[in-house]
Amino acid sequence: MSHDSPAANGAQPPSSDRVADALRDRILSGDLRPGAKLPTQHELAAEFDTNRTAVRQAIDALRREGLLTGTGRGAPPTVAERALAHDQPRIAGVELTDRIRAAFQAEHVTIDAFCLTSETLNSALAQQLIVLHGGAGAPRSITVRVLLPSLESHLGLPRLVRTPDDRRPLERLHQLALTFCRSLTYSLRALEEGGIVPEVSLGIRTVPITPTHKLYLLNGTEALLGFYKVVPRTVEYRGEPMEIYDVLGLEAPIFRHSRGPDSRDEQEAAFVAETRAWFDSLWSSIAQPLTLD
Repeated sequence: MSHDSPAANGAQPPSSDRVADALRDRILSGDLRPGAKLPTQHELAAEFDTNRTAVRQAIDALRREGLLTGTGRGAPPTVAERALAHDQPRIAGVELTDRIRAAFQAEHVTIDAFCLTSETLNSALAQQLIVLHGGAGAPRSITVRVLLPSLESHLGLPRLVRTPDDRRPLERLHQLALTFCRSLTYSLRALEEGGIVPEVSLGIRTVPITPTHKLYLLNGTEALLGFYKVVPRTVEYRGEPMEIYDVLGLEAPIFRHSRGPDSRDEQEAAFVAETRAWFDSLWSSIAQPLTLD
């Protein structure tokens, strides 16, 4: 599968940001290894059907990020030795979006998620699906599995601050989860029905567990882990304010672990493998299908 979609059918040539995004994905995914030389500016301009000014701007941006090293006069830049180093954790809404974008360069995409409502996953996928509907190169298959807390169980969170046995916060959570799951179902189904992705599979199951963390497994090679922090806040439900202990996910810092080309050591690779085994064990044992009707 092509990593990039050249301008076609009258579309505008990619901007310097689009060129930079594509090259950044190749570097961070390991397609371009440390020390590898980039194609020449002329070759990149031809590949992206754009001008050399946009290519130069993209290369300059990647140099400032530390992904490329400066080179001698007329020679193409090379991928920096530390280009695959792990930076400080970023918030879930940003990190998951970027990593899903990189994951969609694969021919067969798999996403496993363990979370509270799937809100962050919806947000991150929405941006990638817009790209696919715009005509960018699409994978041959997408397989998504989502594990959510059982909404019939008496979960520890969310709960009212003063009367923890009141089930209204859980009813509100139930409605939110169903809304996001329906949106996810519709969005992925549209890819297959529109002929954009030949094979799309979505499974949503629940487990009687209160999530204290959120987890995303991408293509079986990386695990993104973030912790839910409990915060008091006021929300509205059925026209009435409620003071609840809640957990917020979009702003949670995400810690990335890889067993791909940028894995730091064997322990990190083992962490990803064991995390996948943990997810599979829940999925194939106590998890039950979620009914969206």
